[in-house]
Amino acid sequence: MGNKKTVLLIGLALVMTFFCVLVQAQDVKYNFDTNTDFSKLKTYKWVDVPGAKYPDQLTSNQIKQAIDSLLALKGLTKTEDDSANLYVAFQVAVTQETQWNATAYGGRYRMMGGMGSATSSTIKIGTLALDFYDVAQKSQVWHGTATKTLNPSKDPQKNQDRLQKAVAKLLKNYPPKAKK
Repeated sequence: MGNKKTVLLIGLALVMTFFCVLVQAQDVKYNFDTNTDFSKLKTYKWVDVPGAKYPDQLTSNQIKQAIDSLLALKGLTKTEDDSANLYVAFQVAVTQETQWNATAYGGRYRMMGGMGSATSSTIKIGTLALDFYDVAQKSQVWHGTATKTLNPSKDPQKNQDRLQKAVAKLLKNYPPKAKK
């Protein structure tokens, strides 16, 4: 009977681990104007969105640097000139989720009424939103979001790695493929 309980507990632990990995994964979504010829948009300028939420200056700079490096690889040039083809803006949103932590106590017979507890805590999940605006057309041409991007840990390198990964996923399909 002990082996069956052990197998059951291991199976339960594997299911919970798989669930935790799914919950922590970054979710990336994007949309774009299908009538825009992105091949003609070669320069960009950073702009701020009035009333938007921004993190501290250090984090804001890290976000911009991560995006700048990927846009440069895609052939775009950053400028401070108002004649840029694109205005690029980012903002962050913070939502709250409840995280449940369950533990079980007891010896050999815990499956038959041993002690256990469940606690909850509130965690903040950071979402990065990125928008591109065609200056000549005066319209938004691309929008993307990456959730669980700004979820600070005690390790600054881990935070930077998470940010780099999210931005790479977010801009993976930018510029969108041209219509045929």
